[in-house]
Amino acid sequence: MKTIKILLMLSLSLGITFSLKAADKVTIQLKWVTQAQFAGYYVAKDKGYYKDEGLSVTIKPGGPDIAPQQVLAGGGADVIIDWMPSALAAREKGSPVVNIAQIFNRSGMMLTCRKDSGIRTPSDFRGKTLGVWFYGNEYPFLSWMSQLGIPTSGGANGVKVLKQGFNVDPIFQKQAECVSTMTYNEYWQVVDGGLSPSELVVYKYEDQGVATLEDGLYVLEKNLNNSAFVKKMARFLKASIKGWEFASKNPDAAADIVLENDDTGAQTEKHQRRMMGEINKLIVGFYSKGQGVGYLKPSDYERTVKVLMASDSDPVITRKPSGAWSHKIWDAM
Repeated sequence: MKTIKILLMLSLSLGITFSLKAADKVTIQLKWVTQAQFAGYYVAKDKGYYKDEGLSVTIKPGGPDIAPQQVLAGGGADVIIDWMPSALAAREKGSPVVNIAQIFNRSGMMLTCRKDSGIRTPSDFRGKTLGVWFYGNEYPFLSWMSQLGIPTSGGANGVKVLKQGFNVDPIFQKQAECVSTMTYNEYWQVVDGGLSPSELVVYKYEDQGVATLEDGLYVLEKNLNNSAFVKKMARFLKASIKGWEFASKNPDAAADIVLENDDTGAQTEKHQRRMMGEINKLIVGFYSKGQGVGYLKPSDYERTVKVLMASDSDPVITRKPSGAWSHKIWDAM
């Protein structure tokens, strides 16, 4: 009997040791602050999906002073969320980032304009001031203006670009006729701030034919040659997709999980639940066989490259990228 007890204790001890060793660490750097835009990852952690895959995941919120690519290059994260325009521009400049999965396959970006500014079509932008986000977010806008043939250097024939902070103040202070907004976030800040939808004109990048891929997962290229890293990230991707699938079916519950993880206390239930509903419109392909959520369609990638290079004077990228995406981790799931 004593021998059996000893064997049982050893077995338990070995089991605990194995469990601890099996918990591989993964750190993900978000592109922005904790909000429903990243609900799938918070759900996967809260519901134990990462744990079920033998992972211990740290989610780092972003912010206006955090550059995900710099965090990745400095070893502060294994994977980051970024938009493809900024990722491809960085890659052309020497940053070896590679897309391993594409969570959002529709763009939520748009310009929101005051109707009393007289803007009715994009040609009316000329002579106006437009609020634009920078830090890599300006690339889709610059590509759009280039395609329209509208200079961004000001003047009666061009547009004056206002370097917009990550708020919508310029449209209320009438510093700009239009401001950059996302369908799921800043647009509603404008509405909640007192301008009704009937007082606004919106131009969705999707509708203008200049939509580019937004929230995708990126890693350093060299890590794709490490089989242990590939296997670990395949488990991470599998659990993350499961988190997004939960969020698609249970948007209010997912938004509540986001709120529980918001250490700033800045987010509200109303805004996050509304945001979650809008986010789900940008993720197409739930429960599809073979090419579901997370799968980067080569045609979508090519469309983004085409938009970014469609400029006679100031293209976002000057040549077609090589090796900028990989299905290696997707295929390993």
